[in-house]
Amino acid sequence: MNKAITEGLVLMPPAFAAGLNLWSREDGRPGQGSWQGQGNAAFVPADQDFAGCLEILKQQTVTKLRCFQQIPMQPGMYLRVTARVKALAGALPSVRIAAWAGKSNGNASSVPGFGPEVALESYGSVVEVSAIIGSGARHGVDMVWGTDPVYGHFGLDLTGANGGTVRIDDIRIEDVTSVFHRDMMDWVDVRDYGAIGDGVTDDAAAFLAADAAAGGRKVLVSGGSYYIGRNITLNARVKFEGTLVMPADARLACTRNFDLDTYAAAFGGELAGFKRALHALFYFTDHVTLDLSGRRVDIPDPIDVAAVGRLTTFEQRRVLTNGQLNAVSGSGWDSRTVTSVATYTTSDPNRLTGVANVANIEVGSLVAGTGVGREIYVRAKNVADGTLDLSAPPGATGGTRTFTFTRFRYVMDFSGFTKNSKFEMTDIEIQCNGVASAVMLPPAGTIFRMADCVVNKPKDRGITSIGTGCQGLLVDQCQFLSNEQEKRVQERTTIAVNVNSNDAKLRDNRVVRFAHFAILDGSGHMIIGNHFFQGDNESAGVRRAGIVFTQTNLRTVVTGNYVDNCFIEMSNEHDPNPEFNNEFSFGGLTISANTFMISSSAPYARCIVITPRGPGHFVNGLSVTGNTFRTVNTTIDRVEAIDTTYASMDFSRFRNCVFEANTFHGITEATVSPVTVEHAQTTAAGTWTIDGSSFMPFGAWSRNVRAVVAEGPITSASGAVMVPVPYVEVEKGSAKNRVELHWPQAAKGRVHVTLRCDNPN
Repeated sequence: MNKAITEGLVLMPPAFAAGLNLWSREDGRPGQGSWQGQGNAAFVPADQDFAGCLEILKQQTVTKLRCFQQIPMQPGMYLRVTARVKALAGALPSVRIAAWAGKSNGNASSVPGFGPEVALESYGSVVEVSAIIGSGARHGVDMVWGTDPVYGHFGLDLTGANGGTVRIDDIRIEDVTSVFHRDMMDWVDVRDYGAIGDGVTDDAAAFLAADAAAGGRKVLVSGGSYYIGRNITLNARVKFEGTLVMPADARLACTRNFDLDTYAAAFGGELAGFKRALHALFYFTDHVTLDLSGRRVDIPDPIDVAAVGRLTTFEQRRVLTNGQLNAVSGSGWDSRTVTSVATYTTSDPNRLTGVANVANIEVGSLVAGTGVGREIYVRAKNVADGTLDLSAPPGATGGTRTFTFTRFRYVMDFSGFTKNSKFEMTDIEIQCNGVASAVMLPPAGTIFRMADCVVNKPKDRGITSIGTGCQGLLVDQCQFLSNEQEKRVQERTTIAVNVNSNDAKLRDNRVVRFAHFAILDGSGHMIIGNHFFQGDNESAGVRRAGIVFTQTNLRTVVTGNYVDNCFIEMSNEHDPNPEFNNEFSFGGLTISANTFMISSSAPYARCIVITPRGPGHFVNGLSVTGNTFRTVNTTIDRVEAIDTTYASMDFSRFRNCVFEANTFHGITEATVSPVTVEHAQTTAAGTWTIDGSSFMPFGAWSRNVRAVVAEGPITSASGAVMVPVPYVEVEKGSAKNRVELHWPQAAKGRVHVTLRCDNPN
């Protein structure tokens, strides 16, 4: 740093040859006396040691020499004043650099006016005396002036005995700020440690040397292109003005500023910086979080996270946060579809064998075909054996048939991992723009987490699981905004989330107009506090499932959600043997404290649907309590139904099926079990038929009577009060949805009968 160069400051005083009138014998202030015409001073044009010099006969105790020129001073600037002096005759004086400090309104009298003295000890010997003047109290600064002075009149003093003659060479003033450069600045430059920056020479050693010397300061990578041929870790904070060129498998680990701003600067752009930072995230950077610095990264094709990270297994917590990943339209997002003949055997339900053209089928492809359930994906393939491993069985019918395999493209694709656990995405917007899907999970792993994220306009899918990488999946406080919002419900194909394993937590999310919010295999899920709505602008429109459970025994809660113009479906479409085979049947599900809203739909719309894919199934443990069912601009028949497309259910085996404490508005028939039915018998009869069929869930039988309470007297035909005890027969009528009370003799009166559709034990 040199202010004379960088800011054009004039620092050198005039030479003595320019005239002694330019030099003061006092402080150098305007109007003070000069050395011009003084009897004890003269300019000597030639001297054996000096080209031109000033000769003075010392006559005062402190003989002053100051230039009239105002030499500028600035905070952070350091000047070295140098004089070369020799004694000719007489008494030998001492010499010191001296100056008068000036500020905008006068003398800065509180600052030192002179530097250390040097004694002249012999005649004819040239002695150099110097002092450094500057604003800071740094080592080597002789005259610390602080920040008040803005200029100075510089020169020297002759002190000591009078009567001696001395000659003084032209006084030099130079900017030596660069001497203090490293102490003043909070960085060290890699070029000072040998970096070339030509894009060819390997500068790794220079970077490491600068990093080691930083000592708490930053490392500055000044302008240039620096080739780094190996992994490098910088433990100091680093600032990139230049850029790096590194082999694809080499890592840059910035341990003190691990963020996108740093890596984008290092590699010349957000995308290159993001990939390099993502690579480093899976190795030691002294960080578990990659901060995108609130920036947008344009993504032209899918990010293969395993390939970027150069590994296939990783099970430590890592977090990607604070930014936007923006899919840019291009051919890299085109889906690939392959149609192939394969053989499926229900005894080996998660595998296809004899797969034609297997090499062209990509891992992560969606499987479709006759009888194939929703959200089944290729988890792995073996080209040599001609087999595909699937995320779930592709139906209940074995044999050789044609399947279609479609590979969607994802902004963040983890399918290249063998196993990845504990990866998190927080405060990330994935802007899919209708050209890309958002996230594909790894084939295996646990506790993938997305929180406070936005998945905007995915082309096909939001979060896709192709194996068990969804075990313990956490999706919290995210928004999923469909690319199909203007389409009719029945025309939509996009799905926000699918799960193949257990223990997913979907909480406090907002999901707008997908074909389905979630297709959930496995059990142990918690679906809490979400608002998912799937209506359209049609009058009497079709409604589809918002959440689909594909196992029978769920151990799952659906609580506190806003279920808007869609329904909850229980299915067993991923069961290769869907008929009941002495396993747990449909149940283990608690649906509580939700708001179900149906608007502008057909009367057959429902809120809870069971779709058994095989015969013999029943309900064993379904609790629907404390919910509100509401319609707007329509009235629907009921809130629940069995979809009998494939099979009905065995009502004789219903156990613990409870609908109670719910609220119904705009629903023709409320669903309640246990339900208390009031029956008034106005004509004496020995058998009273109690009809609670309209209340029974799913059209189930009236299987139990828990109480019969008379309201008022039971009387005979003649009006005599009776105290009889009736006995009960259940499952009466052709539909087995009525019960009968049998009295010892014909009776009339009013009773309240509590019925159930199940066996509660």
